[in-house]
Amino acid sequence: MKNTLETYALITVGAMLQGTATAIFLFPNNIPSGGVGGIALLLHYWFSIPLSFALWLVNFSMLVVAAHWLGNASAIGTMYSISVAAFSIYLLEEWLHFPPGNTVVNLIAGSVILGTGVGILLRQGVSNGGMGVLALIYSRYRNTSPGKPLFAINGSIFLLTASVIDWKIIFLAVISQWLSTQVVDIIHVLQIPPATKIKHLAWRKK
Repeated sequence: MKNTLETYALITVGAMLQGTATAIFLFPNNIPSGGVGGIALLLHYWFSIPLSFALWLVNFSMLVVAAHWLGNASAIGTMYSISVAAFSIYLLEEWLHFPPGNTVVNLIAGSVILGTGVGILLRQGVSNGGMGVLALIYSRYRNTSPGKPLFAINGSIFLLTASVIDWKIIFLAVISQWLSTQVVDIIHVLQIPPATKIKHLAWRKK
């Protein structure tokens, strides 16, 4: 019970950091935090859907698609992290208004905080949702690594988002992805014993 509480406390912290980076630094400057962030920006731009709800909707849809291949514990943990991140974004957007600031500063700060949050989640055996779910499913059936399909999916979304909103988005998105994943890797190799992990994602039917 103690280990479970500790794990979910860390998941909460990671998800809140993810939401904070998105709401304060990235979205105000139209920088998508990933493929899901790009779709959320498009839904907000086209239909005026709140960004927090758009993020939750897209992420939840990805989980529904992948539920057949996810272990129950990891699926629940991932759904929880998605909900906490979306709720954090909602609260920050409702209570505080963050106008676009210095793009470079916000890009760096947002990417580092985002990578920290995602890194914490991954150390607990939980995903932060996103297009990685589709990439892993694709790789399972095509017997290939998920890196290329993930890049293709996110790249296509970035291109679409850039063509609709602003072409500099794709440049900023790629830099943000690179910075955040570097932080994720640093956290992953830190010699800090994680809490008992939620069972890893099992990419096969239970």
